[in-house]
Amino acid sequence: HCSFSNNLSENAIRPFTVGRKNWLFSASPKGATASAMVYTMVEMAKANDLNTYKYLTYLLTQRPNEGMSDELLEQLTPWSEAAKASCQN
Repeated sequence: HCSFSNNLSENAIRPFTVGRKNWLFSASPKGATASAMVYTMVEMAKANDLNTYKYLTYLLTQRPNEGMSDELLEQLTPWSEAAKASCQN
């Protein structure tokens, strides 16, 4: 049997549709870009079953920068073992 409900799809996009109203008043294109980046980090943390607060704290503590090697940047991704060990729900 197939379900004719689209509840899963609606629930998946609900945070974006709520946020869309907030982003409407970004003061500048750079502000909108910054909001989108934070939104992406939060949603990626959720998708990887990480505690969002812990993950954002982990990122800010590690302070990624342009001089980091690909290996170090990989440790900051929400699917890395290092991030999971520090931020798992």
